[in-house]
Amino acid sequence: MQPFLWQPPIELSQTEQTIVKRVKRAKLFVFLREHRHEVFNPAFQAELSGLYRDSKRGQPPIPPAQLALATILQAYTGASDDEVIKATTMDRRWQLVLDCLDAEESPFSKGTLINFRTRLIESQMDRRLIERTIEVAKETGAFGAGPRLTALDSSPLWGAARVEDTYNLLGHALRKALGVIARKPGRGLAEIATEADASLLGGSSLKAALDRDWDDPGERAEALGVVLAVLTTVERWLENKPEGSEEPAVQRSLAAAHQVQTGVSASRMRRCVMDARVAVCE
Repeated sequence: MQPFLWQPPIELSQTEQTIVKRVKRAKLFVFLREHRHEVFNPAFQAELSGLYRDSKRGQPPIPPAQLALATILQAYTGASDDEVIKATTMDRRWQLVLDCLDAEESPFSKGTLINFRTRLIESQMDRRLIERTIEVAKETGAFGAGPRLTALDSSPLWGAARVEDTYNLLGHALRKALGVIARKPGRGLAEIATEADASLLGGSSLKAALDRDWDDPGERAEALGVVLAVLTTVERWLENKPEGSEEPAVQRSLAAAHQVQTGVSASRMRRCVMDARVAVCE
């Protein structure tokens, strides 16, 4: 079973026409609303559906075309994943494009958005998505396919997503491993992380603890190196067999972290990230 074909209205409603007239800048929103049916024609939607062809985890209730539109807007605006979810309920421009005017809840979750973007990157469809958008822009002449649109291809979203997904998965797996031990009476994650000489994992946000400029490729790579080093530190600490280290949940989390570590130094990195995402979320 493949994701269903997305068929939002083509003609603008009166409410949508009013919103379009109010958009003075960021004209990509208007272009995507007026030409989304051309960008995401049945043939291209079939390509996007192919991202889920071999999935054993079922199909998402959200059409890939709608997620792809959100991904384009995210790359264009530089919004974070959390900001995207917020925009779908509070920004009329985003709602205009995504066909969710006056929505009180986002049409998709943060996890669904991240999963879709990961599939795009893994299959090299992120470039295809940009190329398709530029192609329609040139054909229609409705939105200049110059620097403003072609800049999407070098958006930090793509490079940052590749690296940030990796360190986030590593951090998530390691925190989950230590969290199992921290559930013992009188212990907390911060205490266990400090004891393991991995205080980086003890805070509420690994990203905040790393404190890097995520738009800088060098700093993203450095952050990944730091997290990989923490993996080694935690593994050595667990070798001393602290109470709880033999529990299956700890071992599964370590295995997930090692899948990502292996992928970092091999051409199979993208597949390992996807496999590790499943293991971490189990």
